[in-house]
Amino acid sequence: MEHSELLKKVRKIEIKTRGLSRNIFAGEYHSAFKGRGMAFSEVREYQYGDDIRSIDWNVTARYNKPFIKIFEEERELTSMLLIDVSGSSNFGTFDKYKKDVITEIAATIAFSAIENNDKIGVIFFSDKIEKFIPPKKGRSHILRIIRELVDFRPESQGTNVKLALEYLTNAIKKRCTAFVISDFIDDNKELQRALNIANNRHDVVGLRIFDERESSLPPIGMVKMKDAETGKYVWVDTSNPSVRGYYSHWWKELSQQLDNAFTKSGVDYVAINTREDYVRSLMTLFKKRVSR
Repeated sequence: MEHSELLKKVRKIEIKTRGLSRNIFAGEYHSAFKGRGMAFSEVREYQYGDDIRSIDWNVTARYNKPFIKIFEEERELTSMLLIDVSGSSNFGTFDKYKKDVITEIAATIAFSAIENNDKIGVIFFSDKIEKFIPPKKGRSHILRIIRELVDFRPESQGTNVKLALEYLTNAIKKRCTAFVISDFIDDNKELQRALNIANNRHDVVGLRIFDERESSLPPIGMVKMKDAETGKYVWVDTSNPSVRGYYSHWWKELSQQLDNAFTKSGVDYVAINTREDYVRSLMTLFKKRVSR
């Protein structure tokens, strides 16, 4: 992509997503992903009714009267975006490719994090870890992330969500909020275990991006199709009811596997259709978290 074209696209995404984060998501984001940890603030003398488990025994011994530790909620968060850059993200049958929607959602979350004074980082993954951008604050950092989202060229085309979750667990030691943004077209055999491990250390959220045409095949005759991740071509007779039925069954089975994996691991999860307004889906997710 030409440099001037890239800058125009980055600017366009910045204007749209920064507006969304300020006008729509800022308050909801803060409420839904506020600090879960507790940081030490100060000590004060024990008062009737205080929890004796909060007594600071060292200070108590020094002054010969009871003192307790005061904790306050940590406000500064670290957010991580785990971005699927595999070949299947370059699919789309309506106005946008899945990659375009992933880019906009990621940029919106990034600006929301900055508005909340949080750090934001990115892990780009395919079936390997393509790139890691450590979490930082600031507009220039956000613009770098958007540039990478727009113009990143992965070395590999496959998908391995489990690998990305394992990398997150090893690379980020402090508890963070991690958004896994992917179509999750993977074998998913060990996804639940990986989600369990990652969610025990971090606050993991799954955002599944899909195109409506991935859920069913229209009866339009013989079609030459290419697997975006393997590069292989195959002719498919979409007029055959058995073929369409098999494909529909595969999609439903994949969706059920994902639903089970996220539910059993306790990870919040939403599926977002590229044809629909992703704002509604994200707001529903945020409000669900706030109401808990």
